[in-house]
Amino acid sequence: MANSWFETVAIAQRRAKKRLPKSVYGALVAGAEKGLTAADNVDAFSELGFAPHVAGLPATREMATTVMGQPVSMPVLISPTGVQAVHPDGEVAVARAAAARGVAMGLSSFASKPVEEVVAANPQTFFQLYWVGSREDIASRIARARDAGAVGLIATLDWSFSFGRDWGSPRVPEKMTLREMLRLAPEVVTRPGYGLAWARTGRVPDLTVPNLTAGGGQAPTFFGAYGQWMGTPPPTWEDVAWLRSEWGGPFMLKGVTRIDDAKRAVDAGCTAISVSNHGGNNLDGTPATIRLLPDIARAVGDQVEVLMDGGIRRGGDVAKALALGARAVMIGRAYLWGLAANGQAGVENVLDLLRSSLDSCLLGLGRSSIAELSPDDLVIPEGFTRRLGG
Repeated sequence: MANSWFETVAIAQRRAKKRLPKSVYGALVAGAEKGLTAADNVDAFSELGFAPHVAGLPATREMATTVMGQPVSMPVLISPTGVQAVHPDGEVAVARAAAARGVAMGLSSFASKPVEEVVAANPQTFFQLYWVGSREDIASRIARARDAGAVGLIATLDWSFSFGRDWGSPRVPEKMTLREMLRLAPEVVTRPGYGLAWARTGRVPDLTVPNLTAGGGQAPTFFGAYGQWMGTPPPTWEDVAWLRSEWGGPFMLKGVTRIDDAKRAVDAGCTAISVSNHGGNNLDGTPATIRLLPDIARAVGDQVEVLMDGGIRRGGDVAKALALGARAVMIGRAYLWGLAANGQAGVENVLDLLRSSLDSCLLGLGRSSIAELSPDDLVIPEGFTRRLGG
């Protein structure tokens, strides 16, 4: 039997590509338009170097921290991502893996599993929502998440409904009807592991979004919910403040790329912000988040917790983000590759790789704690950063 363990996230991605039907894999790779931002998110980390020491290195290294009041074993969180049809257990498997590794879970309102099941698997769950529907609709979702035991709220408001990819977008059905199953059969036949995993459950991928109901109602399809989202007027800063007040607990605004927006988030009472460009899936041409992070962290890092997501593939990337001002990072595609490659164990594998690699960075840089990381630990080329809205 082949060894299911993998030594890098890149290997997990290659295994995911071999295991998943072409359309499912294409939906995970995603990106927008020309793919400039998605590529820059990853490539920008390679422009940063390390400045290691040779002796006097610490025998032990501390990686634990807190994010929005939650103690976590390392500065890595699971970023909320939509319908996880890559594996039958979806977000529940991810939540279990995160809990096993002492990591907090971000659950998307467009997830395939109900918030109640995910919180049961990982009590350290932050519920994420988009601005979809009326305030009454949104308030009912917030109440449901609160009743389920979610410990924080993440508002993602940066989506601009960009569509079209130069390499083509996968056709994702609204419902898994018999006609659609026949259409997809040639893809699934060539990926027997994927088909067998679903066959064992006696189910087909459910392309509904159960967390967009108040609970008990019929879940809308992904595209039905997406249509409602497109028809909802974009939120104002007053709406952001209302969200924070309606939730009444730890609150993160995700999708910040500009200093002026970061300051408005502070004024709105946010507990945390995530410097994010939606993984390069939003407005193509937006700079990599690691380029934007330093100036935002300098501007508001003493007033709000600053996180970052986009392009994290190894513990060295985590160390670089922390050195440039992030309190923690959020990962998306990295854990999805792990989930596709080996289910819950694959997600645990990814988290173990990030932890081990981050520990190696602390050792080499002579730092006994993640709190000691600073720009002095990096080789930063001239002109690396991008300052927006300053």
